[in-house]
Amino acid sequence: MDISKIDRNFKIEHHIDEENVVLYDVRSEPFDLYGLYNPTEEADFKRMPDEIAKNVNEGVASLYLNTAGGRVRFATDSRYVAIKAEMPSLTHFSHMPFSGTSGFDLYLDDPVSDSTRYVKSYFADMRATEGFEGKVSFSDRKMRYFTLNFPTYNSVKNLWIGLEDDATVDHGLSYKPLAPVVYYGSSITQGGCSSRPGNAYQAIVSRRMNMDFLNLGFSGSGKGEDLILDYMAGLNMSVFVSDYDHNAPTVEHLKNTHCKLYEKIRAAHPDIPYIMLSKPDFLGNVFHNSERRDVIIDTFRYAKERGDKNVYWIDGESIFRGPYAQLCTVDGCHPTDIGFALMADAVEHEIRTAFTQRYL
Repeated sequence: MDISKIDRNFKIEHHIDEENVVLYDVRSEPFDLYGLYNPTEEADFKRMPDEIAKNVNEGVASLYLNTAGGRVRFATDSRYVAIKAEMPSLTHFSHMPFSGTSGFDLYLDDPVSDSTRYVKSYFADMRATEGFEGKVSFSDRKMRYFTLNFPTYNSVKNLWIGLEDDATVDHGLSYKPLAPVVYYGSSITQGGCSSRPGNAYQAIVSRRMNMDFLNLGFSGSGKGEDLILDYMAGLNMSVFVSDYDHNAPTVEHLKNTHCKLYEKIRAAHPDIPYIMLSKPDFLGNVFHNSERRDVIIDTFRYAKERGDKNVYWIDGESIFRGPYAQLCTVDGCHPTDIGFALMADAVEHEIRTAFTQRYL
């Protein structure tokens, strides 16, 4: 059954279908790319260099080409914004919407209020195999500023933005003049199982605070190896968020790596806010998760005992609470959009607290 024939609100524009369209490669001026490694020079969009990713572990080697956290910003007065995405394949999960794994979503940025609002998503046909096209239309012609989020669990080889042939095209709005917030962790960090890319918690925080970010979440593969710790320590960053808990295979492994992660980042960045959190799906196994949480608390205590005044702790057990507590996960682990919104609340609060204390 084709539901779009019954309810037109389910109809998706799978083709650009415009005679006056011009396709712009997002690697070219005036488009601004964020959250990706060397995006204008690499053959594929990726989150970190090949020589690091391929030697951390098998999972990272498979997932670093997933474009979680990737964004492009631009401005145009075109009456439509179309996309043409070249993708080696399209990822289907049984427990995560196709719009989240493989879709793009578009946001409108307001230069006056510094606010951002969702416009629409670009969805692939379920039968698509190597990318797709899509179009979002507007009722009038005026200059608008956009952020387009890349897929969380799919690779993208090339992306073109389609605009009217006589449209003005310019740079998008800039983020605050700060280095990116760097996030490290698991599938939850990568964005599983948000319904669309902009609903991952880092993207929510980014919109609320107008801050750039880098998503180094790797599904099942954030295990704190020395190679990736050294790589992250060498990155330019304004805040580090250690969402590192889930993928450490044992409590002992977490003990051997969690504090080491803190020490590596802190040695390279002695003054930035360092935020650590334990897993939010705490109630699934209270005894085991309490042991893991104790390891993270020990790192926090160690940092405080050393006199670190810019380290912050979020108890994951406190996140999925309140009237929506039973709506926070898809499978008892991975957050729904509500779960991600609550995670964003917790992380945003700590970043704002850190910046307030820093500049008092």
